[in-house]
Amino acid sequence: MSARPDVATATTVAAAETVAAVETVTAESADPCCAAPLPVLGRDVTVPLVTGGEVTYAALDYAASAPALQRVWDDVAAYAPYYGSVHRGAGYLSQLSTDLFENSRVTVAEFLDCRPGDQVVFTRSTTDSLNLLAATLPAGCEVFVFETEHHASLLPWRDARVTYLNAPRTPEQAVATLEHALADRDPYGPALVCVTGASNVTGELWPVKELAAAAHAHGARIVLDAAQLAPHHPVSVQELDVDWIAFSGHKLYAPFGSGVLAGRADWLQDSEPYLAGGGASRKVARRADGGVDVEWHTTAARHEAGSPNVIGVYAIASACKALTEAGFDSLVERERHLIAKVREGLAEVPEVRVLSLFGDDAPRVGVISFVVEGWNSSHFAAALSAEYGIGVRDGLFCAHPLVRTLLGSDPQDPGECGAPEAAPGERSLNAIRVSFGAGTPDEHVERFVGAVKELVRDGAQWKYRTEDGRCVPDRG
Repeated sequence: MSARPDVATATTVAAAETVAAVETVTAESADPCCAAPLPVLGRDVTVPLVTGGEVTYAALDYAASAPALQRVWDDVAAYAPYYGSVHRGAGYLSQLSTDLFENSRVTVAEFLDCRPGDQVVFTRSTTDSLNLLAATLPAGCEVFVFETEHHASLLPWRDARVTYLNAPRTPEQAVATLEHALADRDPYGPALVCVTGASNVTGELWPVKELAAAAHAHGARIVLDAAQLAPHHPVSVQELDVDWIAFSGHKLYAPFGSGVLAGRADWLQDSEPYLAGGGASRKVARRADGGVDVEWHTTAARHEAGSPNVIGVYAIASACKALTEAGFDSLVERERHLIAKVREGLAEVPEVRVLSLFGDDAPRVGVISFVVEGWNSSHFAAALSAEYGIGVRDGLFCAHPLVRTLLGSDPQDPGECGAPEAAPGERSLNAIRVSFGAGTPDEHVERFVGAVKELVRDGAQWKYRTEDGRCVPDRG
């Protein structure tokens, strides 16, 4: 970014301090074969235990929102005094902010290895990105989506003809299922396939490149929901040969509520703006009959009406740079190390059943869901939090059809994203999810595995009750 020297210097110093912190932790790491966790906010936060005392919080809910990287926070803090409105001001701070905003777009395009001519549109989230794409579909477009998707990619296609595909049990079956469905469609009409890169329930990696090849062979396009993939693995638009990618900043170690839709420009340019307003319009003039003529932008601005979340966008760009500089090879190696620790530990508890579509040997990211025989999942998660200071997620993870399928219940059974009304000890039609990533230290997953074993062996130390659909410690 072209900024005043004091802003650039502050950002450079912040990055240098982050590198120094990483090197310090690496030197102290108990496992020399793996890289150290990246410094994140909240790593030293302590929380009270219901049984008394405090403990350092173990944040193991990365799949919902990952903690912000310290590097991202430092970069944003260095820029904050120079914050200004973008694209609309002659003043220095406005020009600086505009430069930073547009350079962030370039950074994201490089991070995703976009094609020449691809557009990077900034949104609020993955959900917002996919709803934007849904609003740009050509007339008569058919959409194909597996029932295994997160609701963000399962539900936005309300104005299209949608074919929901059954959950496959192998990557090869996923490709075959899609090919069979596409072979039956109108070969001359527009079509779109929506698929996740990594499941937010099982963490399993999907055969994106093969699915993209199948889609293109049948004249369809494909959008990749990379919300769970981008924080853990490199994602290349060109290598995967996908038409669009959507992801969220809050899962990429960048808070502040921004997201990205990146990919081909034609459908975006040919559709009406996602939001009508300032920034999306190039020219607006009154007609003689009293109406209004509007000329809309053909760039990404067409779908970015209103004042954008500049800090959120810069945070995403900062996270992209930080992950790239840290090196995905070392990040992936470390995550595999943590995944092995968790899976090996859970395998030692006969009462635990890990949920999976593709089997134990399937490659995956640091997202693992499971159920415990004899336990209500909400009760188990509440005990992990209240008695051990461990934050996990319980519920259906906004992927109801998939979790119902994995639990062996009727996929049409009702459920909520949180815990259902089930008292401690009662069976619940939901699961427990532990998730982690670049900022997770070994101690957190070791404490988690130890807590699971202890709870299954000895039971909870505290009494719990159901309150507003959630299991909570009974303090009465």
